[in-house]
Amino acid sequence: MIVDQCMEDYGSGLNYNRRKWNGLLDEVMEQKVKTIVITHKDRFIRFGYDWFERFCMKFHTTILVVNNEELSPQEELVQDIISILHVFSCRLYGLRKYKKQIEKDEEIAEELQDRDQSYRRAEDQNT
Repeated sequence: MIVDQCMEDYGSGLNYNRRKWNGLLDEVMEQKVKTIVITHKDRFIRFGYDWFERFCMKFHTTILVVNNEELSPQEELVQDIISILHVFSCRLYGLRKYKKQIEKDEEIAEELQDRDQSYRRAEDQNT
């Protein structure tokens, strides 16, 4: 097989806002790509691979998966859950950089405190 172009895109298979990945989608829609060769389908796109494969077929593009490992439904589910947990834990960790900005903004801080107090009152009334 002769490969015309090699594209590397770093990022999660859950992230659909990858610059090179979106560029590849554009090229598929313009029918400039005949075959996409990927190492693992879950690194290319974590969820909706079957849909994406059908999408590419509409534009006469095939996808070749080099390391196409067959997983049981249980193994696939476990991998999906771990991926989701990883992505959301990274997002929560990324929010820490905004903590000082929120603390500086008194309006937001007061709103958060008011919301917390009303939540506590509601809990006290329910017990």
